Amino acid sequence: MSQKDEPQDKAYLVRIICFILGLGTLLPWNFFITAIPYFHERLYGNSSANGNLSDSENLKSGKDAFNFNNWMTLLAQLPLLLCTLLNSFIYQCVSERIRIAGSMLAILSLFIFTAVLVKVAMAAQTFFSLTLATIWFINAFCAILQGSLFGLLTLFPQQYSSLFLSGQGMAGMFAALAMILSMSSGADHETVALGYFVTPCIGTSISIICYLLLPRLEFAQYYLSKSNTNSSKSYEMETNTELLHQGEENGDAGQKKAVLLLKEAEAGVGEGKPAVSICAILRKIWVMAVTIVLTFGVTLSVFPAITAAVTTNVKDDETWSRFFNPVCCFLIFNVMDWIGRSLTSKILWPGPDCKYTPLLAASRFIFVPLFMFCNIDDRRYLTTFFYNDAWFVIFMMLFSVSNGYFVSLPMCLAPKKVLPHESETTGALMTFFLALGLSFGAGLSFGFKELL
Repeated sequence: MSQKDEPQDKAYLVRIICFILGLGTLLPWNFFITAIPYFHERLYGNSSANGNLSDSENLKSGKDAFNFNNWMTLLAQLPLLLCTLLNSFIYQCVSERIRIAGSMLAILSLFIFTAVLVKVAMAAQTFFSLTLATIWFINAFCAILQGSLFGLLTLFPQQYSSLFLSGQGMAGMFAALAMILSMSSGADHETVALGYFVTPCIGTSISIICYLLLPRLEFAQYYLSKSNTNSSKSYEMETNTELLHQGEENGDAGQKKAVLLLKEAEAGVGEGKPAVSICAILRKIWVMAVTIVLTFGVTLSVFPAITAAVTTNVKDDETWSRFFNPVCCFLIFNVMDWIGRSLTSKILWPGPDCKYTPLLAASRFIFVPLFMFCNIDDRRYLTTFFYNDAWFVIFMMLFSVSNGYFVSLPMCLAPKKVLPHESETTGALMTFFLALGLSFGAGLSFGFKELL
């Protein structure tokens, strides 16, 4: 089928499904991370010597015995790293449908369990252990789900991967708004928490329906069929033509690159499905891999372990004190992160051949000391330089929009560096490096918190 005969994405259904799937992959993590006030209430309210102390008073009194923020971040990212690496190898052995649909069903079951726990009274230590175990398993399934979906969507045009990433950014915004609305409802603590955790159950159910609908759409069928390189030589001829056309457009340098890629593509013709070399792919995408590791390494080193500890300097306004963290930390982060991710649908700068992209991502380390010098009450070593709430809001806006952009940029550019039959493996590998960056940042967060 020639390019002009490609089916159309009727009513933008495939675009909408890609966005919803992206939303569904990060809903679990975002709903847990924005529910920190609920977890603190269950832990510190029950475990303090003085049962009348509020969560904030317990933390200010130095009774953060569970160190929940750091442990939650670390135990979310370790399974993400391990299972993403596992997914890079099992994707050829386990069918895509089992990996994706099975992971979604497991996540749905675990969220139902979390919602049930809201109504079950138990000791703080028991609740702490069960919550961390749930976080571990949810993120393990999320890793397999995210890697499998991104590998699948690399078969589609680039803008569909951008929509998937944009949906992931929207997941955080959705979770933050759900938390704020729950807190504003005036309902009792248990009812608010129950309604909050039922919401991702509904979202995950919708994601399952969308995934099952995707292969039934003609537009999706056309691109999904390209994953089978054995189907015919016509697909190889299309690839060869596209590579040569790319070379003509980019001049001599692009032509040399196109010829090399063409030879690599032709090596697979007539030999069945071409072999995929992970080492060869890594040589092509290492710049993108380093960029995403540095981006998430910076982000998770301070968010939420440090940023969630920042308090308002307006102490006499009880309402603002209550909503300061959900709004200024979580909502602003997720809104600006979504904007940053969405920018890549309009601009991809620097391009796929730029070697200096990791340096731009590394420059975000400046945000670490900026947040550590914000208004944090419970500190032992450092002092506070930025008392006014406006400083924290400005830092958070710049921090989050740059995070969204430098997360989405390498994920969109990496598939452009490889051949079509390498796309799925590339998606799985990039998701592994994403998880590596998250784990690296989660580990750093312990050290940075000790410096406060």
